[in-house]
Amino acid sequence: MERRYPVGIQTFSEIISNGYVYVDKTDLVWQLAHYAKYIFLSRPRRFGKSVLCSTLSSYFSAEKELFKGLKIMDQEKEWKQYPVIHISLGRAKSQKTPEELRKALMWVMEPLAYIYGKDDAEDTPGKMLWGFITRAYRQTGRQAVVILDEYDAPLLDVLHLDVLDEMRVVLQEFYQVLKDADPMLKFCFITGITKFSQMSIFSTINNLTNVSMDTMFGTICGITEKELTTTLRPDVERLASLHGVTFEQMHEKLKLQYDGYNFTEQMEEVYNPYSLIKSFLQRKIANYWFDSGTPSFLIEQMKHFQTNIMEVDSLEVDASAFDQPTENMHNALPLLFQSGYLTIKDYDPEVDTYILSIPNQEVRIGYVKGLLPAYIGLYDSDVQTGFAMKFWRALKKGDVDLAMREMKAYMAGIPYVEGFKKKLAEAATREGFYEYTMYLVFSMLNVYARTQVKCAGGRVDMVVWMPDTVYVFELKTGGTPQQALRQIDDHSYAIAYRTDKRRVVKVGVVFNADTRVPEQWQISPLS
Repeated sequence: MERRYPVGIQTFSEIISNGYVYVDKTDLVWQLAHYAKYIFLSRPRRFGKSVLCSTLSSYFSAEKELFKGLKIMDQEKEWKQYPVIHISLGRAKSQKTPEELRKALMWVMEPLAYIYGKDDAEDTPGKMLWGFITRAYRQTGRQAVVILDEYDAPLLDVLHLDVLDEMRVVLQEFYQVLKDADPMLKFCFITGITKFSQMSIFSTINNLTNVSMDTMFGTICGITEKELTTTLRPDVERLASLHGVTFEQMHEKLKLQYDGYNFTEQMEEVYNPYSLIKSFLQRKIANYWFDSGTPSFLIEQMKHFQTNIMEVDSLEVDASAFDQPTENMHNALPLLFQSGYLTIKDYDPEVDTYILSIPNQEVRIGYVKGLLPAYIGLYDSDVQTGFAMKFWRALKKGDVDLAMREMKAYMAGIPYVEGFKKKLAEAATREGFYEYTMYLVFSMLNVYARTQVKCAGGRVDMVVWMPDTVYVFELKTGGTPQQALRQIDDHSYAIAYRTDKRRVVKVGVVFNADTRVPEQWQISPLS
């Protein structure tokens, strides 16, 4: 029988009742429901937060039949039913004024009025929510459960607009109810991407427990390695068969493309669930997480803080960097982490510091496509298929000379957009512009490249990792390729890669500051 994949389906009951593939997380759901009274969980978009909210809703509604055969049956014995108030604020985003937001929130909650009733005096979102909770409590004699999904959605698009404070006031009136209604609440679960500390949700609910980096719930959203090779093994095998490769080969492809997310110091990686399941449905590996593009709020935040897009690929930060409130951030790092563009790659408990990096190839390509146009005006469509193929094949064969000739021809014809000419003219005297451009090209080709890589002797302009070779680049806008190679040797830039099983090749490149193309280059293997 053909397996069914729940792409776009966010309702637990529909997934179970209609026989869609389901990765059992109900043991963690039970632990979450009994962990604390008020809980906040941050995860990137399309990471299963809504399905998690729906599963909690079914659990507290005592829909026992849906959970037959799942792990939670070994934990839950009583199955008490509670009135559930489940609201997704994702449908209230993109509002431009406080009045629009107020109306949108009341529209989102209107279906609950058919269950819990509504009084004419309840003319604000907060009053409406208060009415639902009090009536649910009186009608059933049991405390209510409140589940708020995408609590931050209404604010993300107005982060740096004057209207932000007014919009926040509307939401404060709404969230204040959660504190005032405490005696009538059994459990409150809130999800989002970011943390707005000045909203009532965080400033007035003093006992709100943030489990976003709690090791107990590190894998509650996302697919683990074990789940991929057990529950989802038939799907990997089917995909492998369709593409004429072994299970192990397909497993490795999926891992490089969709794995690599760590949300805690425990370092148990998870796959992007949306992209993984969609690859099974579409029967091919592609960049599905970016179907709807890079979120505009993230681009605006990075531009606002003038983020160096090439430095975020390997950052050492302390623990406090993750918990900065969105409205008071001094850089875009917390938002990049919360949005899933960066993840934890290592943790040092002695000094309580983390190494952050881009999780996988899908994010790397999406990151470049979405963010680099805002910096240099070059779009992914400008990386022509013909060039990409020739450049990739030349590098794969180890023919750096041919690859650089293709690069020169390509860069000579880049159609930079109007408005960036002044910026490019200024940048042409610095190596930074060429690092940006080459970083874009390599990333678009699914080649792992990093710029300004730290080493004992200083910083390497660029390091490129291919399956069989590590390339160490030194880029210049003056001098000779020989001088660039000498700098690599004098500062021992390439020595750090001597232990790598791959061949190490040094590349010195000189760019023409007028034409902005690589004019001369020389290669030398590491001896």
